[in-house]
Amino acid sequence: METVITPLNIIPRDGHNISRKDISENALKVLYRLNKAGYEAYLVGGGVRDLLLGKKPKDFDITTNATPEQMRKLFRNCRLVGRRFRLAHVMFGPEIIEVATFRGHHEATSDTETQRGQNGMLLRDNIFGSIEDDAQRRDLTINSLYYSVSDFTVRDYVGGLSDLREGIVRMIGEPETRYREDPVRMLRVVRFAAKLNMSIAPETAEPIPRLATLLNDIPPARLFEEALKLLQAGYGYETYLKLREYQLFQPLFPTLSRTFTDRGDSNMERMLAQVFKNTDTRLQNNQRVNPAFLFAAMFWYTLLESAQKIAQESGLVYYDAFALAMNDVLDEACRALAIPKRITSLVRDIWQLQLRLPRRHGKRAWKLMEHPKFRAAYDLLALRADVENNQELQRLTAWWGEFQTAAPPQQKTMMNTLGDDPVPRRRTRRPRKRPAPRRESDA
Repeated sequence: METVITPLNIIPRDGHNISRKDISENALKVLYRLNKAGYEAYLVGGGVRDLLLGKKPKDFDITTNATPEQMRKLFRNCRLVGRRFRLAHVMFGPEIIEVATFRGHHEATSDTETQRGQNGMLLRDNIFGSIEDDAQRRDLTINSLYYSVSDFTVRDYVGGLSDLREGIVRMIGEPETRYREDPVRMLRVVRFAAKLNMSIAPETAEPIPRLATLLNDIPPARLFEEALKLLQAGYGYETYLKLREYQLFQPLFPTLSRTFTDRGDSNMERMLAQVFKNTDTRLQNNQRVNPAFLFAAMFWYTLLESAQKIAQESGLVYYDAFALAMNDVLDEACRALAIPKRITSLVRDIWQLQLRLPRRHGKRAWKLMEHPKFRAAYDLLALRADVENNQELQRLTAWWGEFQTAAPPQQKTMMNTLGDDPVPRRRTRRPRKRPAPRRESDA
């Protein structure tokens, strides 16, 4: 079902709540200079959407009829980026104002201007057009609203204001065709529905489970960036539920999806739910989050299962099996998401510390606390204790919680009351070698 393109709806200044005082000064500078040079220029996308919703936009994007090359001549602090669609980044110190030329319809253009893959995915799309074309080429109606600083109007070409008021996420155009052009659009639909607490229009939602496997054609590096947007933006738990509902979690995390249960109450699934909720809470309280901790928690029970299997099949001591399992789990995770090595190395540290946290005798406890990832490892220990409702883990978590804040004399007392015998390292017994059968010639 194709979205109907409604006639242009121009909302005057007294018909909306957008004020220039809520817009970045640097974005206003770009808009004013483009207008002064004789170009059309509008604030567009999420910035307009959030301003209309009374929220503070994270960034401000601009669209114009100026080409990227004309932008580069107009702004000395401009650089051009992107291959699939050329963009201009106007840089003001740490703030970057992204400016895109009005996009045109690619159907009527030559193959030199637009390229598609065999599955319908757009590989190159440097096609310019009018503002009306641009509105129809955007993905969601609620992201296709334009604000002009020349007359302070909001322009709506696709019914975005109506969907915004009714709380509906709707794809512009024929949804299946748009998803095939860029499968990441399916993730964006889910992300905005979770972020804005909106429902997904039925015709927009219907193709998603059928087309979810198209995400396998997206480069893993791009999927990694999308995964962070989905899970580390303050609404990760709701996003996770929707990803599972629309079968989009599997292409991102195939290792985890294989072990999902019908009841959704396995240790791994409880861990996923809890770590997403905790991450959301931290972000809402303006606390920092680390993707390494998120991935360490998400894959912890998959790691344990793999380590146990390797130990049983190979006869290796558990520590060695654990090390091999870390490689296997991270290698498979990186095939779907190109998780950078700087993050996977931290994930390894957090995992390895889980084996060391029970071993507190001698000077080990003090040395462990000096480790750069000790706090993250302790947080994962606390999560495990909560998820498993395991009394031994809960006692260990409580001990470390008290030890961290105790004065040195009290720490020494705590060490002396641990007992004489250190916690034994977990080992797996090697299988006995069977004697070779005797040959008749040996008799």
